[in-house]
Amino acid sequence: MTMTDEQARPGQFPRQSVTLASEAASVPAARRIVREVCDDWEMGADAAETGALLMSELVTNAVRHGQSHSVRVIAERPRSDRLRLAVVDKSCRMPELGLARPDSFGGRGLVLVDVLADCWGTDLLPWGKRVWAEIVVKETDR
Repeated sequence: MTMTDEQARPGQFPRQSVTLASEAASVPAARRIVREVCDDWEMGADAAETGALLMSELVTNAVRHGQSHSVRVIAERPRSDRLRLAVVDKSCRMPELGLARPDSFGGRGLVLVDVLADCWGTDLLPWGKRVWAEIVVKETDR
């Protein structure tokens, strides 16, 4: 695991990124990282738990569909009241928001992201994509 804790310049908010193996065992590590940064950034338990669940879904999708040996996990604070989470993989295949059948084992990840995040999207990169989700952190949560 390669972790980068990028120092924020005056007027900027913090960002942390980590490279993890593209395997199911990386999902708990990604959740832990989100909880740790939320604690460090004093964002509150609600943001930490919602963020951990969002990151879990984003990493799981990247592991299943990303065609990479590793994934880049990013947690950043673009504004004082926002937590932005992202996962970068090497696949140019865009994620699809679908509906899973009630008896399906999977297929609900992006539905959860869509419900939990205040906004989410995908940025196509020259060598892959970044799937991200943002939540608003309320003053009462901190």
